[in-house]
Amino acid sequence: MSKTGKILAILAMCVCAPALAAAARSKGTPSAAQILAHAPRSQWRTPNPDDLLVMQLPSGRVVMELDPAYAPLHVANIRTLVREHYFDGLAIVRVQDNFVAQWDDPEGDDGGDPRKIRSLGRARQTLPPEFTRTISPALPWVRLPDGDVYAPEVGFSRDFPAARDPATHQTWLVHCYGTLAVARDDAPDSGNGSALYVVIGQAPRWLDRNLTVVGRVIEGMPRLSSLPRGHGPLGFYAHPAHRVPILSIRVAADLPPSQRPKVQILRTRSRTFQQLLDAKRNRHDAFFVTPPGKIDVCGMSVPVRKLFKD
Repeated sequence: MSKTGKILAILAMCVCAPALAAAARSKGTPSAAQILAHAPRSQWRTPNPDDLLVMQLPSGRVVMELDPAYAPLHVANIRTLVREHYFDGLAIVRVQDNFVAQWDDPEGDDGGDPRKIRSLGRARQTLPPEFTRTISPALPWVRLPDGDVYAPEVGFSRDFPAARDPATHQTWLVHCYGTLAVARDDAPDSGNGSALYVVIGQAPRWLDRNLTVVGRVIEGMPRLSSLPRGHGPLGFYAHPAHRVPILSIRVAADLPPSQRPKVQILRTRSRTFQQLLDAKRNRHDAFFVTPPGKIDVCGMSVPVRKLFKD
């Protein structure tokens, strides 16, 4: 192309750009940020501070919301462990790429010194598994109509991603990015909440109904997902010096009001959440030539907002 031709092509692009932008705006729909900006205050909920865990890492804060409706025994045991400062000074011992970050007592892992294992205090050593629970009319249910590979029905319950099987009358929380769950050994009752993990990669849905899911991270996920990967088997850190220390974990209700996370969570039964689902499912904006027309349960994160800087 000649120099004159290049100049004309550039001018044509400059002339067309505003028209293309206008076309995109006319074809598009409000962005997620715009939809959320117009959400009425009543469509947001403030989580119970007794259900919030605040973990302090050297890099900053991670906030997790527990769901006692699905795993009441494990949630109660975790609260006991936290209130007795069980996790303070322990470490993130495992970070497996595209899978999980896990923390527990390093001495309790293979190769640890059994004489140095930290006492569970008043927490229970053994709990029955809470992989599923019975469907109840008291549990709200927002069904996604798009189908699922791992469950007859998926959707949201109490604003957590969940699944259920009407044939067996069972429901369960599912493994999505940010899910908080209880690690265990082979025995189904070997997980008591003293070892926890968070999903930091693609949703490992094959774990559903095989481990007890107790909640999810609502603030600070990058502090976990960006941790250095472990190079030992299953992503465990090969050397103790590589472990990430846990400075503390507290139940938010036990913190002074000024130190509690000031967050709200969008209600999944709200009109705003349905608008977000439609926008993400159908992708009306001009970029998409072929909108997906579907969304999976882990493809829609429930929005969380901070009320103000704390």
